[in-house]
Amino acid sequence: MRSVRARAAIGATLVVAVALVASGLAVLLVLRANLIDQADLQAEVAAREVAGQLATGTPYDELELDDEEDHPVQVTDEEGRAVVVSKDLRAITGTGTSGVTPAPSASAGASPSPGDGDDDADDDDDGSRPGRGEVSSDDPDFSDGTATVDGTTADYRFAAVEATTPDGVTLTVYAGAPLAAEQEAVNTVRGAMLTGLPLLLVVVAGVTWLVTRRALRPVEGIRREMAAITASEDLARRVPEPGSRDEIAALARTTNETLTVLEASVERQRRFVADASHELRSPIASLRTQLEVAEAHPELLDLPGAVADTVRLQVLAADLLLLARLDAGEKPGSATVELGALVREEVSQRTGDRIAVSVEVPQGGAFEVNGSRGQLSRVIGNLLDNAQRHAEGSVAVSVAADGRGVRVEVRDDGAGVPEDERERIFERFVRLDDARSRDDGGAGLGLAIARDVASRHGGTLTVDRAAEGGAAFRLWLPRSA
Repeated sequence: MRSVRARAAIGATLVVAVALVASGLAVLLVLRANLIDQADLQAEVAAREVAGQLATGTPYDELELDDEEDHPVQVTDEEGRAVVVSKDLRAITGTGTSGVTPAPSASAGASPSPGDGDDDADDDDDGSRPGRGEVSSDDPDFSDGTATVDGTTADYRFAAVEATTPDGVTLTVYAGAPLAAEQEAVNTVRGAMLTGLPLLLVVVAGVTWLVTRRALRPVEGIRREMAAITASEDLARRVPEPGSRDEIAALARTTNETLTVLEASVERQRRFVADASHELRSPIASLRTQLEVAEAHPELLDLPGAVADTVRLQVLAADLLLLARLDAGEKPGSATVELGALVREEVSQRTGDRIAVSVEVPQGGAFEVNGSRGQLSRVIGNLLDNAQRHAEGSVAVSVAADGRGVRVEVRDDGAGVPEDERERIFERFVRLDDARSRDDGGAGLGLAIARDVASRHGGTLTVDRAAEGGAAFRLWLPRSA
């Protein structure tokens, strides 16, 4: 039952079994109802023939009871006593009568005709005989019972028809129709169903098993390849993609896409660890050298250099910590931040910049966004640091409304960013100017952090060419509701 093939085969077999049993029962019920309707019709015809004879005044012993074996007949009076029975009828049930033997007044050879009676009643006052009787036009009553005819007992369907004789006597005619054909037909169909149903269920189970096995064969190939990838840790491998266009092929394609993303993520993580180790090694080695020299020759201690290396280590550690939090999916929060005020505050705190920053924020504008004030301040600071590093003589920052959001633009008049490098500069530990010293050029994390923060806030960060000739970094964030 742990196998999908087994569950599919059992499920399909159960569904088919329920459907076949239900349809089989419906067929049997319909067949039995139709056959009983035919028996009712035969019994009614036989009963009305006898009732018609009684209504015309035919004596009891002259009644024509044809085909007595197939249609046994019993006639009862108003008190439920049998007055006429078929010749070979010996026992009967289902008619509600007191027996099958005719009453003494209607015994064989002495049965009076329906029109006989007392001598005083032979004629009416005018000397004429009574008129014709009638047969009830109401639907007959039907019942199930048995009859023993010529020593053989069988099941019959009886129809009860009332008839009135010419002299006003009401009689009830019971005529039967055999149910042997109905029972035989129902039993035959039931036997065929009981024989064919298990065979059909076996076929359904087998076909479902084979079809499911064939359909799941690519899944087994995907599973084996994934197990091999897990064992070898080789994320460059891919699972086989079947040529079909079904759900399994879509699963294989999605799995390969996931492996591609996972491979890129792992490779990026490896580069990140290697680059972080390289960036940390230089200031640590420099700081250690200065401390060792100071230990041996205190007069040669380069205290400003040691402080600078320590600050650099502190900044790099803070950047790495922020990147780790961003990679872990840290949410930026939902505080309301006014970007115009944030830009003015950030610029006012930059007292050590080599180039004064020009701020362009419209008066009275509302530039509110939702997010983390600290992270957005970090983005603006990183963009200004990058502009200060590459500008020749001017750095400008502006805030403006842009559609449903707010745009912050940082421009400089430096060399700008080549068009083919405008996406690469947002990668971690990427520095385009190799001629710059590592201390001046930074670790290459500022722009990567800025774009990650912008993305976490539902915004974007792009770079283009500024009107001043340098780079123009545009931060767009959705406006607060």
